[in-house]
Amino acid sequence: MTQMTGGELLLKCLKAEGVSTIFGLLDGSHNAFLAKLQTYDMRFVSARHEAAAAHMAEAWARIRGEPGVVIGGIGPGAANMVSGIATAYAEGSPVIAITGQRRRTIIDPDRGGAFQVLDLVDFYRPVTKFAAGLRDWRRLPELLRKAYRIATSGRPGPVYIEIPEDLLRGVGDEADAPVFAPETYRVPRLGPGDPMLLAKAAALLANAKRPLLHAGSGVTWAGAAPAFVALGEHLGAVMTTTLAARGVVPEDHPQYIHILNQDALAAARGEADVTLVVGARLGELDAWGKPPLWGPVEGAALIHVDADPTAIGLNRPVDVGIVGDAQAALAALLTQVQAQAAPRPLHDGFARYRQATAPLQAQLARALQAGRHGVNSGQMVKTVREFFPRDGIMVQDGGNTSLWCASYHPIYGPRSYLYTAKFGHLGTGLPYAIGAKLAAPDRAVYLISGDGAIGFNIQELETARRHGAAIIVVVAVDRGWGMERSSQLMAQLPTFVETELSPDIRYDQVAAAFGCHGELVANLDELQPALARAAAAGRPALIQVMVDPEVNMAPPGLLEFGSLVYRATD
Repeated sequence: MTQMTGGELLLKCLKAEGVSTIFGLLDGSHNAFLAKLQTYDMRFVSARHEAAAAHMAEAWARIRGEPGVVIGGIGPGAANMVSGIATAYAEGSPVIAITGQRRRTIIDPDRGGAFQVLDLVDFYRPVTKFAAGLRDWRRLPELLRKAYRIATSGRPGPVYIEIPEDLLRGVGDEADAPVFAPETYRVPRLGPGDPMLLAKAAALLANAKRPLLHAGSGVTWAGAAPAFVALGEHLGAVMTTTLAARGVVPEDHPQYIHILNQDALAAARGEADVTLVVGARLGELDAWGKPPLWGPVEGAALIHVDADPTAIGLNRPVDVGIVGDAQAALAALLTQVQAQAAPRPLHDGFARYRQATAPLQAQLARALQAGRHGVNSGQMVKTVREFFPRDGIMVQDGGNTSLWCASYHPIYGPRSYLYTAKFGHLGTGLPYAIGAKLAAPDRAVYLISGDGAIGFNIQELETARRHGAAIIVVVAVDRGWGMERSSQLMAQLPTFVETELSPDIRYDQVAAAFGCHGELVANLDELQPALARAAAAGRPALIQVMVDPEVNMAPPGLLEFGSLVYRATD
């Protein structure tokens, strides 16, 4: 008989799933598995806050296309981690979340008055696909198998397992808890879907005059971007994506219409006679699939492909609903469409869509010329985009800063863009960047953040330094909460309320104090050389860019130049 602790059994289970890196924050209850990390050739990345650790695990999942693993402590530590798991739940990211818990003699039933005890399973249940507490050492492999099966099936998402400290430290016979290889207990991918429905969809697409293809994050998770683009190119179709799926289509592709190009999107969607939606639910940021940003339901056919049957026709009725893997389904559709129709040129609607883009392009050009008291935010973003390679991983964080990024930072490939598109809140950026760099050490990883956003998790610069994650962080400093300034301005408050931050904060010096490379940029011509020095530093770097506060309040599409923002200072 081979005896092992619950902690070692946990590592054995994770190793069978191919796990190499665990994110988390150290806790005394972890010692049983920490003692065996080298035996199982695993790395434990201890962050400075549990929510940040969860964001790192989610970034790992999104860049590598496999579940990330995060382990938190008991009580308040486990509670800290919930917000990071809630973000993964919103984004549909498979994260295996595990925390400790006090010993079973205290929690079952709750004795009352126990130290650091929370009902963690109920705490996590609303923000996970599955939540359960382990109560028998022998059932740990079974529970993890169920967790992985649920996390990776249908629409991906996080799962939660609570392991009491007496089970982590407890010892049992290895033979009583058999561990299985993933291929023996779960199906990694769905097939393409019902053949009759695929044939019907292919016929509709092959005979369409103005087809439109719309990709959601399900295309990214399935690794189906090449098949999506190939089908769109064969059909001469308009191609669009959700915010979360940016990069599925290179954003300089002649058939792509950007998510911010609302006039062109409305024109193309309104004229489409067949629309193919893949891996998207047509949620709020897609205007629920309804007019005026989408055409009327009558007279236009909608084909919807998704791995999650509950997503089919969720917000707009469909003509053909296919439950299947996006990669397999798109490959099958492409084969059938190629057999029925020759490659097509772009139809005459594209000329009108380009004309509809003109007002947006003019607005973007005007915005780049504004400013008198610092770096223009759009020029900053453009300079950063031009410095990094096409396949660099861009991480976005910060209120108005994220809007400037959306306008001036094109994404050219899948798994190259990290942002919490479903939540849009501050603070995910730095841990996302660290998780991404650890997941893809050979790719350039850079974060564009605001000074408000960077304050949420700036302590994680030390984590990046400790683990050799040589990310580059660009912080647009407008000395305040830029988006709240915009909000209060539009609400016509008589004066700004609590929007100002201390004017003399040196984030670059904070970075240097953590052992990172830090620089201050006050003029645009200083930014490119600073980026070059940061890239050559070989360690995490932070560049503080002093942007024009007035300009930063008015990203394109939010406030037009010549508004009160500028008249107030003329």
